[in-house]
Amino acid sequence: MIYKVKAKIIDEKIGEFYRKLADGTVAKQRPDGEEITASMKRAVLTAPGVAEWYEKCFCPTPLHHERQTQYDFYFRDMTTTEAEGYGEIKGESLWDYMASKAGQQDTPNQSLQDKLIEHKHEARVWRRSARGS
Repeated sequence: MIYKVKAKIIDEKIGEFYRKLADGTVAKQRPDGEEITASMKRAVLTAPGVAEWYEKCFCPTPLHHERQTQYDFYFRDMTTTEAEGYGEIKGESLWDYMASKAGQQDTPNQSLQDKLIEHKHEARVWRRSARGS
């Protein structure tokens, strides 16, 4: 079944969603990750803070699994209506908007992540020197 979806963006979290979409994390989710990713690439902003898109779903309750695993963390007030097929919705690209928000947001644990990367690098160097490489 194809649904037309409308939802309000949780603006402070949408950049995080984009990063998970862009790095392939969401696409790996079974059974619906690839459809979520494709749907977000098709989605548009139809009003300030409002996104709309079409999505295929086979859940008895529309987008049940998708909402539990992804959407309810990044959108609110989501509505779905059955559609005959994928239609065209006029608006600005949600994908581009999310990308801009991902670039503006600082990851709260960024310095911790940087330290972890640095620590892993130092550990590799140490292991090589310990082996005499």
